[in-house]
Amino acid sequence: MSVDPECKLNRRQLLKTATVAGLGAVGFPTVVPAAALGRDGKVAPSNRVTVGIIGTGNQGLNDIRSFLGDDRVQIVAVCDVNKEGPGYWNGGVAGREPARRLVEGHYAKQKEMGAYKGCDAYTDFRDILSRKDIDAVEVATPDHWHAIPVVLAAKAGKDIYCQKPLSLTVAEGRAMSNAVKKHKVVFQTGSQQRSDRNFRRACELVRNGRIGKLHTVRCGLPGGRPDFGKTGDRKAPEPVPEGFDYAMWLGPAPDAPYAPARCHVNFRWIYDYSGGQVTDWGGHHPDCAQWGMGTDYTGPVEIRAAKASFPPDPLWNTATDYYFEAIYPDGVKLIISSKEKGGVTWEGSEGSVWADRGRHDANPKSILTSEIGPNEIHLYESNDHFRNFIDCVLSRKEPVAPVEVAHRSITICHLGNIALRLGRESLKWDPEKEKIRDDSEAAKMLSRPYRSPWKL
Repeated sequence: MSVDPECKLNRRQLLKTATVAGLGAVGFPTVVPAAALGRDGKVAPSNRVTVGIIGTGNQGLNDIRSFLGDDRVQIVAVCDVNKEGPGYWNGGVAGREPARRLVEGHYAKQKEMGAYKGCDAYTDFRDILSRKDIDAVEVATPDHWHAIPVVLAAKAGKDIYCQKPLSLTVAEGRAMSNAVKKHKVVFQTGSQQRSDRNFRRACELVRNGRIGKLHTVRCGLPGGRPDFGKTGDRKAPEPVPEGFDYAMWLGPAPDAPYAPARCHVNFRWIYDYSGGQVTDWGGHHPDCAQWGMGTDYTGPVEIRAAKASFPPDPLWNTATDYYFEAIYPDGVKLIISSKEKGGVTWEGSEGSVWADRGRHDANPKSILTSEIGPNEIHLYESNDHFRNFIDCVLSRKEPVAPVEVAHRSITICHLGNIALRLGRESLKWDPEKEKIRDDSEAAKMLSRPYRSPWKL
């Protein structure tokens, strides 16, 4: 297609308009529907933020529904190495084709003819990143597949919504944060508790001294290795299912035989791909703990008293019960454990505050009625994590859960896992240089080798 240089629309806008109209990038309709012109209070498709979804398994499908609820967004492409199959949440079916049907079914309801075919489906995430008509991407892949797509997406100028936990290693998180900063893209981490008013309120109470001098923070995370995918009885090698690019699923991780219990939702119980419950929830409660502590851009100086249980298993090897302490320069102790009360509890010299999803409490109760004055600390207010991301894509402001903050909070859990796996009573950490001191074996675990040909 040739474009008149005098035309006010550039090629990107033309591609975008064609794509979101459900035509692909090859033609235009004879009659443009009113919705495409932005009438009836609807956002014109050419003005919408075009989004591609990378990873359409467990969380990816849920997040698609959230993006579809924002009429400023047009999902134009989905990507997953699995065409369609079971083994996801509660044994359910997911993959790129269910995702495409979900997207096209949603937009079809908005068409007079009740049909829409404007969402492309890919196996390789790089096909999405190469499209000039896509403004933003979500990365909702397994943890070991976060860093490479994020760094390449930033390089391609795409704004990014990346699911938690941010990274598989400390080194990956640093590379991701550096790439986002270098290429000046908007980045939101899927640590949605920062968009929960209960956590925000609790953190404001702590930050403004309502519990006195803070001395201890307790994060209660789940334990165990739940069989979320209903594949726990299939840990022995099996033939790779048709439509599943297993080699691409492994990506930079070590080569290993396919087994249903290795992939999809249950990947999180294998250290090659995740960090178990410690990191699966590390992007939530420890993240909010740091928010309340005011340590978003730093971290502890020591991990100590680490202990965990690792029940023998032919495939799953992450900790099932665990405890470790993160000690900060001011003496504050952050406890992360599967035995603590669920949520986050901040304890101070004059009381305590607790928060979990959808609720918060305090002791004494009088703390709950305390008002935060106009000259006190007011934290970033977001009441919808996905809308906050799109708000910032449009405004170019920083979202509520930026990449550097996510990197700092998940680093605590990576360090905890290193201490748990090595049985260390103490790990000394330099949060400025991001180095483990005086322990070369532990320091090597801050990064991992990548399987060829992948590299970061």
